[in-house]
Amino acid sequence: MIIEKKRTRIVKFYETGTAEVLKIEEVDLPEPSENEVRIKVDAIGLNRAEVAFRSGAYLETPNFPSLIGYEASGVVEAVGNKVTSVEIGDKVSTIPSFSMNDYGVYGETAIVPEHAVSNYPKNLTSEEATAIWMPFITAYGGIVTNGKIKKDDAVLITAASSSVGFAAIEITKLKGGIAIATTRKRAKKQQLLDAGADYVIVTEEEDLVDRVMEITNEKGANIIFDPISGPIIETLTKAAAPLGRIIEYGSLSSESAKFPFGQMLQKRLTVQGYILMDITTNPEKLKPAKQFIFEALEKGKLTPTIDKTFDFEDIIEAHKYMESNQQLGKIIVKVSS
Repeated sequence: MIIEKKRTRIVKFYETGTAEVLKIEEVDLPEPSENEVRIKVDAIGLNRAEVAFRSGAYLETPNFPSLIGYEASGVVEAVGNKVTSVEIGDKVSTIPSFSMNDYGVYGETAIVPEHAVSNYPKNLTSEEATAIWMPFITAYGGIVTNGKIKKDDAVLITAASSSVGFAAIEITKLKGGIAIATTRKRAKKQQLLDAGADYVIVTEEEDLVDRVMEITNEKGANIIFDPISGPIIETLTKAAAPLGRIIEYGSLSSESAKFPFGQMLQKRLTVQGYILMDITTNPEKLKPAKQFIFEALEKGKLTPTIDKTFDFEDIIEAHKYMESNQQLGKIIVKVSS
């Protein structure tokens, strides 16, 4: 008797490049190893890190054929024999705490290590559950863990219309800070104000340094949370308060930075490179971040911001949309109905 293997569809790519390199392929349904969990995926949350990985501009180089994807939600359908934290049938979402050269969640099913699987608040939908860990832990780690926010601190959040930007606004306000968001175009200003930003600077129309100084009564921003890097660093040091902290968590700019030692020395600034994995792969740092986020989500004090939802078959279009920079919040790919 021949037993036919179950099949599933996952996304792979065989070369770096544009969104068209992504391929949906049918494969044998994989079995989890002793410390792994297999999830029947309901929804996937897209991240700029995945676009960078796909295009060959990420912190690590893909090994081909490559999987892709950090965030998914779904139901546990199989567990390895050493897994103890979740059971079959649990609703879970994934925490980005692994290499995409080892795991990827774009697919109808996903296998991930146990440490990357978490229950999520029951008041969230599966789509919302894909929009919590990457944005909120990134923002928490940058503003709370590394930025050491205090009440009434002025926090400058650049490129604030991303899901991380929205999360940073909410966490700043929860911690009693003053949220100053930036966006290039006026079209996104009102949504950022509606999300809780105290001020929004439209950088195509306003001088960033002048506005920060006006808002802070010439004191400057205590914390600057920036994913752009490049030439803007010089501007940010001018906008920073003495003893301020500039947290660089991305490199959206492809240009080199002229490092402003004069401003750094004069103001005794801290400029720190930071990535999400600093938190998610460190249990001592991850525990308070998860607890803060989980409780705030349960109480409705934090709310995931979802921009647009695509079908799984439209994964290429979803990536193109992310690269268009139109979004306000998280882009979701719906897998199962």
